[in-house]
Amino acid sequence: MAIIDQINEVLEQIRPSLQADGGDVEFVSYENNVVNVRLQGACGSCPMSTMTLKHGIEAAMTKAIPEVTAVEQVF
Repeated sequence: MAIIDQINEVLEQIRPSLQADGGDVEFVSYENNVVNVRLQGACGSCPMSTMTLKHGIEAAMTKAIPEVTAVEQVF
């Protein structure tokens, strides 16, 4: 399975919990072992978005895909 497909699969697993709080996540790019995403809706303006990004999305992504070293937010 291609790495982009794996990334999208992990995001699909995370997406329902984000949508339950009025937010979402969009895959932007994958470069140099870093996944770039855009937080949308309530997640884009939430003061806890850094926690969601690092302790939620990044933790799930690096656990599922060893090649991924970080997840960064783009605006």
